[in-house]
Amino acid sequence: MSRDLLLLLEQDFTDPAHPGERFACPDGLPIEGLLAGDPQRAKNLDIKRLPFPKPRAEVVAALDAEHQSLPVLILGDQLPAPDDAHSLDGKRFVTDTRRILELLAQRHGFARVH
Repeated sequence: MSRDLLLLLEQDFTDPAHPGERFACPDGLPIEGLLAGDPQRAKNLDIKRLPFPKPRAEVVAALDAEHQSLPVLILGDQLPAPDDAHSLDGKRFVTDTRRILELLAQRHGFARVH
């Protein structure tokens, strides 16, 4: 059985197009906050933080070269996938930050966003 896999950008990354500047992913920050607030629950899913430059080999391996935007929650087979999840080669995944937060609450018991 496979666990849910959450792929995020590394925090505090650089972009070669903007030398000398550091960045944080605005879509990943709410998810990072939720994970940091409940590290015990975070252990129930696989989490990988990836570097900013593309191609992102781990995303390509998990999905494909066309779906490299982060964050992405790739749904494992321990629980049924929601109807609104994207499907690709038999894998189900979600890319919308708000929906990822909802699924983390539903599937892993994190606090819901109010």
